[in-house]
Amino acid sequence: MPQPQLPRVAPEAMPERIRQGWERSMALRGDATWFEIMAHAPELYDWYGEFYERLFNGGRVERVIKELARLRLSTTHGCRFCNQGNRPDALAAGVKQEQIDRLDEYESGPFSERERAALALADQMVLTNPAGSLDEALHERLKRHFSPAEIMELGMVMAVLTGMAKMLFTFDLVEKEESCPFPARANG
Repeated sequence: MPQPQLPRVAPEAMPERIRQGWERSMALRGDATWFEIMAHAPELYDWYGEFYERLFNGGRVERVIKELARLRLSTTHGCRFCNQGNRPDALAAGVKQEQIDRLDEYESGPFSERERAALALADQMVLTNPAGSLDEALHERLKRHFSPAEIMELGMVMAVLTGMAKMLFTFDLVEKEESCPFPARANG
């Protein structure tokens, strides 16, 4: 169970829109620590919701590509809280269960070349790759399938998601998978 240093906001003290998210999270995951802490700054909650509405669910790049990239990032990061929501969202967006099952072998799995290129970019953006780079080879691969604006959109989406993962782990707001490469915070 997450043990954040910031105090939790009780559901009855949350703005209605955050409380509704808290209720959905409790039903899906049995944990809503993120909502309890975000309730301290509703404008940040709103900004993150707007990111999802305008860029993740909208934008130039089809949502299924962004769902695959998000799932690649969250499974690599080992964010249990994220994965509990990302897997059903990916399926609802059109990602196939076989793709989810074979995400670690995307270069040979049931993915289009466009999906593989986006997943290769995700591997460069992931927290566990501090030397990640959009080098010439990856750029050539991406530009065969994406416009410059789409490449920038993918990069921005992945940057926000990766930055959020870092904040979620740093602030101890989410449960981690056993495979999470980031150690639990020492008590004290």
